[in-house]
Amino acid sequence: MTPIDKTELQQELARFRGHDVYLHFETTTGTYTALGPEKTFPVVAFVRNAKVRFERGSVRGAGPYRVGLKMDDGWIYGDGLTHTARHGDDALLMAGYDDSGRLRIGLQLSFVPFREDA
Repeated sequence: MTPIDKTELQQELARFRGHDVYLHFETTTGTYTALGPEKTFPVVAFVRNAKVRFERGSVRGAGPYRVGLKMDDGWIYGDGLTHTARHGDDALLMAGYDDSGRLRIGLQLSFVPFREDA
């Protein structure tokens, strides 16, 4: 994964706009971070292979970034994103890491379902 280039990420999001795509979305202050100095109660959200269609995708902020996906009846957005990678022509991977390199948020879009064993 490479650090987010806001312009490039905006262009990548446009490839998925208006199509039925699969969403993988997870956040955590738990598994990867519970051993850190903050010692906070773990909070985790996880969504895999939810089919969505968005009319607008936008990248905001100066880093870490927020990515919003505007759908007919609402929004999906992830905040704290720092890195991205393209997985062939099928998937766009976005992630946010803390200062120690631990995953805090993952937001992925794909034209094909994500494997359940990965």
